[in-house]
Amino acid sequence: MPGTRKLGRATDHRKAMLRAMVTYLLENGKIETTVTRAKEVSAMTEKMITLGKAGDLHSKRQALSYITKESVAKKLFDDIAPSYEGRNGGYTKIVKIGPRRGDAAEMAIIQLV
Repeated sequence: MPGTRKLGRATDHRKAMLRAMVTYLLENGKIETTVTRAKEVSAMTEKMITLGKAGDLHSKRQALSYITKESVAKKLFDDIAPSYEGRNGGYTKIVKIGPRRGDAAEMAIIQLV
Protein backbone atom coordinates (compact mmCIF):
# COMPACT_ATOMS: atom_id res chain seq x y z
CA MET A 1 0.00 0.00 0.00
CA PRO A 2 1.50 3.33 -0.97
CA GLY A 3 1.53 5.97 1.72
CA THR A 4 1.23 3.71 4.76
CA ARG A 5 2.62 5.10 7.98
CA LYS A 6 5.49 3.16 9.54
CA LEU A 7 4.54 4.08 13.14
CA GLY A 8 8.11 3.52 14.35
CA ARG A 9 7.77 -0.26 14.11
CA ALA A 10 9.26 -3.08 12.06
CA THR A 11 6.93 -4.34 9.33
CA ASP A 12 5.84 -7.54 11.07
CA HIS A 13 5.29 -5.77 14.40
CA ARG A 14 3.30 -2.99 12.70
CA LYS A 15 1.07 -5.43 10.83
CA ALA A 16 0.43 -7.48 13.98
CA MET A 17 -0.40 -4.33 15.95
CA LEU A 18 -2.84 -3.08 13.29
CA ARG A 19 -4.54 -6.49 13.06
CA ALA A 20 -4.97 -6.53 16.83
CA MET A 21 -6.32 -2.96 16.90
CA VAL A 22 -8.78 -3.57 14.05
CA THR A 23 -10.00 -6.73 15.81
CA TYR A 24 -10.41 -4.84 19.08
CA LEU A 25 -12.27 -1.97 17.36
CA LEU A 26 -14.71 -4.35 15.66
CA GLU A 27 -15.21 -6.18 18.95
CA ASN A 28 -15.74 -3.17 21.23
CA GLY A 29 -16.74 -0.32 18.91
CA LYS A 30 -14.15 2.20 20.11
CA ILE A 31 -10.42 2.64 20.89
CA GLU A 32 -8.37 5.46 22.41
CA THR A 33 -5.02 5.78 20.63
CA THR A 34 -2.75 8.28 18.85
CA VAL A 35 -4.10 10.14 15.82
CA THR A 36 -1.69 8.53 13.33
CA ARG A 37 -2.50 5.01 14.55
CA ALA A 38 -6.20 5.85 14.46
CA LYS A 39 -5.92 6.85 10.80
CA GLU A 40 -4.22 3.57 9.89
CA VAL A 41 -6.71 1.51 11.92
CA SER A 42 -9.55 3.43 10.26
CA ALA A 43 -8.35 2.55 6.77
CA MET A 44 -8.09 -1.18 7.55
CA THR A 45 -11.40 -1.26 9.43
CA GLU A 46 -13.16 0.31 6.42
CA LYS A 47 -11.69 -2.45 4.23
CA MET A 48 -12.90 -5.17 6.62
CA ILE A 49 -16.44 -3.74 6.77
CA THR A 50 -16.50 -3.51 2.97
CA LEU A 51 -15.54 -7.21 2.84
CA GLY A 52 -18.32 -7.90 5.35
CA LYS A 53 -20.85 -6.17 3.12
CA ALA A 54 -19.84 -8.36 0.15
CA GLY A 55 -20.56 -11.42 2.30
CA ASP A 56 -19.37 -14.11 -0.13
CA LEU A 57 -17.02 -16.96 0.74
CA HIS A 58 -13.93 -15.25 -0.67
CA SER A 59 -14.61 -12.14 1.43
CA LYS A 60 -15.10 -14.26 4.55
CA ARG A 61 -11.76 -15.98 4.00
CA GLN A 62 -9.99 -12.66 3.39
CA ALA A 63 -11.49 -11.17 6.58
CA LEU A 64 -10.62 -14.28 8.62
CA SER A 65 -7.02 -14.07 7.41
CA TYR A 66 -6.76 -10.53 8.83
CA ILE A 67 -9.00 -10.49 11.92
CA THR A 68 -7.37 -12.35 14.81
CA LYS A 69 -10.54 -13.74 16.45
CA GLU A 70 -13.07 -15.94 14.71
CA SER A 71 -15.90 -14.65 16.91
CA VAL A 72 -15.17 -11.07 15.82
CA ALA A 73 -15.15 -12.07 12.15
CA LYS A 74 -18.54 -13.74 12.66
CA LYS A 75 -19.83 -10.59 14.38
CA LEU A 76 -18.54 -8.52 11.42
CA PHE A 77 -20.51 -10.54 8.87
CA ASP A 78 -23.64 -11.10 11.00
CA ASP A 79 -24.10 -7.80 12.87
CA ILE A 80 -21.75 -4.97 11.87
CA ALA A 81 -21.70 -5.09 8.04
CA PRO A 82 -25.51 -5.38 7.58
CA SER A 83 -26.00 -2.22 9.68
CA TYR A 84 -23.96 -0.24 7.10
CA GLU A 85 -25.86 -1.62 4.07
CA GLY A 86 -27.06 1.77 2.80
CA ARG A 87 -23.75 3.55 3.43
CA ASN A 88 -20.83 3.77 1.00
CA GLY A 89 -17.75 4.15 3.17
CA GLY A 90 -17.22 6.36 6.22
CA TYR A 91 -17.85 3.61 8.77
CA THR A 92 -15.43 5.02 11.36
CA LYS A 93 -15.10 8.38 13.10
CA ILE A 94 -11.93 9.84 14.61
CA VAL A 95 -12.37 12.39 17.41
CA LYS A 96 -9.23 14.21 18.63
CA ILE A 97 -9.05 14.48 22.42
CA GLY A 98 -5.85 16.50 22.98
CA PRO A 99 -2.29 15.65 23.99
CA ARG A 100 -1.28 12.61 26.05
CA ARG A 101 0.08 13.47 29.48
CA GLY A 102 3.40 11.62 29.29
CA ASP A 103 4.82 12.64 25.90
CA ALA A 104 2.22 15.10 24.55
CA ALA A 105 1.37 12.81 21.61
CA GLU A 106 -1.89 13.89 19.95
CA MET A 107 -4.57 11.43 21.11
CA ALA A 108 -7.84 10.45 19.48
CA ILE A 109 -10.81 8.16 19.95
CA ILE A 110 -11.70 6.05 16.92
CA GLN A 111 -15.20 4.60 16.88
CA LEU A 112 -17.63 2.87 14.57
CA VAL A 113 -20.31 5.28 13.33
